[in-house]
Amino acid sequence: MKTSNNISFACFITISMLCLLANSQLTTTFYSQSCPKLQSIVRSQVMMALKTEMRMAASLLRLHFHDCFVNGCDASILLDGADGEKFALPNNNSVRGYEVVDAIKTAVERSCSGVVSCADILTIAARDSVVLSGGTGWPVLLGRRDGFVANQSGANSNLPAPFENIGNITLKFEAVGLNLTDVVSLSGAHTIGQASCATFGNRLFNFSGTNAPDSTLLDQNMLTGLQNLCPVNGDSSRTSPLDWNSTDLFDNHYFQNLVKGRGVLESDQILYSSDEALTTTRSLVELYSKDKDAFANDFKNSMIKMGNIQPLTGSAGEIRRNCRVVNS
Repeated sequence: MKTSNNISFACFITISMLCLLANSQLTTTFYSQSCPKLQSIVRSQVMMALKTEMRMAASLLRLHFHDCFVNGCDASILLDGADGEKFALPNNNSVRGYEVVDAIKTAVERSCSGVVSCADILTIAARDSVVLSGGTGWPVLLGRRDGFVANQSGANSNLPAPFENIGNITLKFEAVGLNLTDVVSLSGAHTIGQASCATFGNRLFNFSGTNAPDSTLLDQNMLTGLQNLCPVNGDSSRTSPLDWNSTDLFDNHYFQNLVKGRGVLESDQILYSSDEALTTTRSLVELYSKDKDAFANDFKNSMIKMGNIQPLTGSAGEIRRNCRVVNS
């Protein structure tokens, strides 16, 4: 046991040192000379996308999250191919926004060709999606480069699932250098966006073989609405807002819903209602439900940390001309 603990500690130190090294090479002014209009170009394109479909804010935010948890923040999720991350179980027919990233990349290339990475575009677009949904912004560190390979098996194993418990989810966060506060604050991204029946339908009728709904679903009106939306053997692709009664505004309402038993995903509601939460996550859910500034500050810090997961910098990787394929 002692040897195992020492190995785990050594791995944590290694990840921490890599993050510190990466941070020293990323800077908010990375493109100030080579592409000075970058931030305004990305903001304009994200704004156009949200005018067409407000849900796209959550989709772009999720793209960044799902990218960084696999191979680090290297835009590997954008690579086409049957063996790519796009077709991993957590992403296939679920992750969206690739066409918006294409549009952003095209606009950026018109202004400064061959300069800005797709990984940095994802990072800026995620921040802008939060801001344009009413959330608090943060300075985005830049200078990432794009990876050469996707990792479908890594996406299948590394990304947290909506059916997992707090322990398993926390382990996946710790594997990339994040902690329990990051688990709760980043879960707050579910204050915007939609979830398909496939991700929560198991809670509605016969939860864990009980022949009854999940007992942590406390709002009967919400339960009835979800049951009508997602009947047994119904269309599992139909969607519900993740933040019940607050679809598109980035705020702390998600946490208020968890306190009231209105979490749509099992992995959300357990942050408050599970036995495990009593000594881990419940106090943070309660804090964020009452203090929107505390949530905004922790979310901002967690997003900066997540954006710094093992980026390629310097001469590593490349600047893709097309975000979907590596340069020939």
